[in-house]
Parts: sequence; C-alpha cells; structure tokens
Amino acid sequence: MNVQKHRAVVLCSGGIDSTTALAIAHKEQFELYCLSFSYGQCHAIELDAAAQIAGQFKAREHLRLDIELDRIGASALTSSQPVPHHTSIDDLAGDIPVTYVPARNTIFLSYALALAEARECSAIFIGVTAVDYSGYPDCRPEYIEAFQRMADLATRAGVEGRCIQIRTPLISLTKAEIIKTGIKLGVDYSITHSCYDPTPDGAACGACESCLLRRKGFEAAGEPDPTRYAQQLPQRP
Repeated sequence: MNVQKHRAVVLCSGGIDSTTALAIAHKEQFELYCLSFSYGQCHAIELDAAAQIAGQFKAREHLRLDIELDRIGASALTSSQPVPHHTSIDDLAGDIPVTYVPARNTIFLSYALALAEARECSAIFIGVTAVDYSGYPDCRPEYIEAFQRMADLATRAGVEGRCIQIRTPLISLTKAEIIKTGIKLGVDYSITHSCYDPTPDGAACGACESCLLRRKGFEAAGEPDPTRYAQQLPQRP
C-alpha cells in the first residue's frame, strides 16, 4: 500500500514519560497502537498501569510482547542485583547506573518499527528525555537520529519513500515540564508507575532514582504528587 494512515505506534511503559507521549499522540488525533514489553523486569506493576492507560486513551490495539532480557541480565531491573536506594536526588552519580538495561531502547524501537510497518503507521512515539533522566545512552538525541537513519534504510516503507518518523516530543523537556504538559492534556498521573523497586502491595519505594526524579518533577511543577509511597516522605525544603 502506498498511502500511510494517520496511525502511530506508542511505546507504553506505564510511566510518566510514555503516558505523556501517548497523550500528545492522542491530541494529534493519531489512531493509537500501544506497545508494551514484559522483558524480564522484576515486577509487572508497570504493565498493569500501561494496560489501564492504553484503555483510557482508547488505543486501537495494545500489544504486549514477551522478551527474556532477564536471561541476558547485567541490570538491576532484570536480575537479583539490588536496586540502589538514595536519600536525595543529589546522591545520584553521573555514571550510567546499574538500572540501565543493555540495548533496551534499541530492542523496543526495533519491535515498534516492525509493528509500525505491519499496521501501516507513519510514526512511532517514544517518551525519551535528555534532561531529567538517569543518564541512559539510548535516551540521547543523537541516538534517536541514528536509529531514524537506520529505520529509513532498513524498512520497505523507508525504501519506498514512506519513512516512519521516530517522534520524541519530550526530548528537551524537564520532568516538571513533562508533567505540566500532561496535566494540560488531562493525564491522570495517579495510575502511572515509575518505581524500580516497589513493595509487594505495589507502593513506590520513594528512594530509587526513578522515584526521586518523579518526586522532583511534581515539586518543580508545583503539582501534588499522587504517588502512593511505601512510607511517608518528608517535604523537601
């Protein structure tokens, strides 16, 4: 087929960033095809959140794929290696953290590219940000640009001049700006999940890097944090 529909694949993790990217795609009136992964992560709470979010945005399809990245390991998110806890966001080191999952976004985007071709989509939305994030190398603009070049070369759509655009609407936004954007679009952040190390009942730990970045974002945005934490956290000065 030579005409692409106004359709988009949206990578949905159940967190703040991917949900905001989904809300932006919805505002632009794309027909939505949500894609989530059970990749061997230590808990499935985020997948439950992603399913609920996809339903709220009336996605045409929500596909959940199983990938055994835990068999590869080398990440605190896919192995028995403990997730680091911190007392302050200032404690986060500048190095790539142990929660980095090797090649995760490359793997996820490759599946998204296949789904986009199969569903005749013109875009893929991914909620990466290069500002308030954990230092992952596959969240940088130069990485997305490189993947776009590869996608243009490696797909039938690209060869036939129907390139599938990799959309990163949050790439230059802070966490606070992302949250403000989502609130304007009606996102209910209470159903999103960010924690890397939740309790058995699903409460966020409040001390992993993702929780600290989430909390900082709500505080900087001047919005109440709807997250249910495992213990009451002190107010930041």
